Amino acid sequence: MANIEADWKHILQQFAQVAELKAEQILVIGCSTSEVLGQKIGTASSQDVAQTLFEPVWMWAKEKGLYLAFQCCEHLNRALVVEQQCAEEYRLEPVMAQPSSQAGGALAATAWDRIPNPTLVEGLRAHAGIDIGDTLIGMHLRPVAVPVRIDLQTLGQAHLTLARTRPKYIGGPRTLYPYVLEKNK
Repeated sequence: MANIEADWKHILQQFAQVAELKAEQILVIGCSTSEVLGQKIGTASSQDVAQTLFEPVWMWAKEKGLYLAFQCCEHLNRALVVEQQCAEEYRLEPVMAQPSSQAGGALAATAWDRIPNPTLVEGLRAHAGIDIGDTLIGMHLRPVAVPVRIDLQTLGQAHLTLARTRPKYIGGPRTLYPYVLEKNK
C-alpha cells in the first residue's frame, strides 16, 4: 500500500501541473480497486486500497479548491458521490441510493463515509478526470476532453487515464480564439 500511496501522490502532483485546474472546478474520479490489485474489475473490491487513495486526493483537492466527484460502479448506474455544496453550486439532481463496496465500489463507498454532507447525483459534466482501471468516466466529462500525459501510466496494476477539458472551438477561419492567442504570446 505504501507504493500505491506514493505513486498516487506523484500522479496528483503531476496532474495538477499539467491539467491547469482552477478552484471550484469538478474532478471526476473513477477507480476499480480490484484492478489496482491486479484483479478483474468488480471482482476484488478493496477497502484498504480505497482508504489509501481517499485521504491524499481529498487533501490535495481541498488545497486546490476543487470539487471531487467519485464515480460509482455500474450497479449504481455510475452515479457520483459529491459534496452537497458541489451539487447545489452546479445544480445537480440528487438520487436516492448509498454506495457500498459491493454496489457502488470501494472508493465511492469510502467517499460517502468520509465526505461531509455527501450526496449522490446521477450525472455531471466535470472539468477533468482520473480513470483508474478503465472505469469509463468519459460520460461525466465536458464535451472536449484532452488527454493528460504524465510519467506514470499505471497505479498499482491498474491502467491510468487522465484528462482535462477545454471549450469547443466554433466559428470559421476569421474567428479569433482568445485562449489560443493567449497561449501563443
